[in-house]
Amino acid sequence: MIALQRRLGRAVPATPQERAAALWSFAYFFTLLAGYYVLRPLRDQMGIAGGVRALPWTFTATFVTLLVAQPFYGMLVAKLPRARFIPIVYHFFAANLALFWVLQTLGIAPVILARVFFVWVSVFNLFAVVVFWSFMADLFTSEQGKRLFGFIGAGGTAGALLGPIITIGLSLPLGPTNLLIAAIVFLELAVFCVHRLERAADRQQGPRAEMPRVGGSAFAALPELVRSPYLLGVAAWVSLLSFGATILYFEQANIVAATIHGAGAQTRIFAGIDLAVGLLTLATQVFATGRLLKRFGVGTAAGALPAVYVVGFAILALAPGLLAVVAIQVTQRWMNFAIANPARQVFFTVIAREEKYKAKNLIDVVIYRGSDALYGWVFDSLQILGLKLGAIALCALPIAAGWLVLSAVLGGTQERRAAQLDPAPQQGE
Repeated sequence: MIALQRRLGRAVPATPQERAAALWSFAYFFTLLAGYYVLRPLRDQMGIAGGVRALPWTFTATFVTLLVAQPFYGMLVAKLPRARFIPIVYHFFAANLALFWVLQTLGIAPVILARVFFVWVSVFNLFAVVVFWSFMADLFTSEQGKRLFGFIGAGGTAGALLGPIITIGLSLPLGPTNLLIAAIVFLELAVFCVHRLERAADRQQGPRAEMPRVGGSAFAALPELVRSPYLLGVAAWVSLLSFGATILYFEQANIVAATIHGAGAQTRIFAGIDLAVGLLTLATQVFATGRLLKRFGVGTAAGALPAVYVVGFAILALAPGLLAVVAIQVTQRWMNFAIANPARQVFFTVIAREEKYKAKNLIDVVIYRGSDALYGWVFDSLQILGLKLGAIALCALPIAAGWLVLSAVLGGTQERRAAQLDPAPQQGE
């Protein structure tokens, strides 16, 4: 038993007091992303089935949906403690998936349903993951985040590996529709992990009353954002993240649609990308993420992603082919999940508790998807003007370079804020 505890201590970069919460956070993210990555290849294939030319409209529809949903989420956060509103969010999405399963089984309006499903998965992805990272930023300090967010992120990466394996193995024998049931099961397991994580936090902090609600107004997110130059900078970083991802996604969609034919083949190539990203990310998170964040700081870690885009857009400007776009997609997502995303989550550990749930959700959900819609139309407009895929990549290159500079500025600000807070290395609210 003692030997097992020593091995666990080496594998998990947590103190004995933090270990239970870290492990349940790992399991929570594992189940959440396993469910999402069962759905992601289906979403990407349905995006093509709904028509590549319709993608700007689906991105816009996603943004509008998020605008409508944001006040309702803000109301839940304001009125309920996190132990209640987090399960409500996941139960709601599980019920949605059950409805999609029924409609797809009955074969109702397949093209329209494909577009609606694309929008829904995009909304689900942002809300589900943002709720998770808001919880993490609320639970752990900046110092803990640098040590633990890489390990916790590895839980999501392990789930991201399992999801495409399930999709690759079962999409042909069972059919894509029945994979929705697997995603429902994973979501309900995530809710179980939320309850266990709350109990682990209770044991760490000692007997206490139910965690109080965040409070404030359902519409407080926008004023919180506007009055904080730091949060505005983070919002700009997230918008530029959307810029790079959207331009690359549209390049990928156009190239795959032109070179790979058949829904099954397209689904398998998207699942293969997810699998490659998962393997690379998991290895990095287990062995390197925590060390890199502590040694080089969050600014350098966050800047690793725009650096990849600078190189990637340069390559696509010269050779916009299938091999290039797949390699760049794998590399940028690997760097995002393994290094840049844990750094971005550390950005939020130095803001007020209400901002962690409201302003963060506004940034990571509404601003991110609003940027998706905007940049989707930018891509479409550039194509209408006659620009080829290589020329569009060349236009994107200097914007990625500006994003790299912003990463360094935000990293310095975060470090100064963390030093002013002088957080003790213990878990708590």
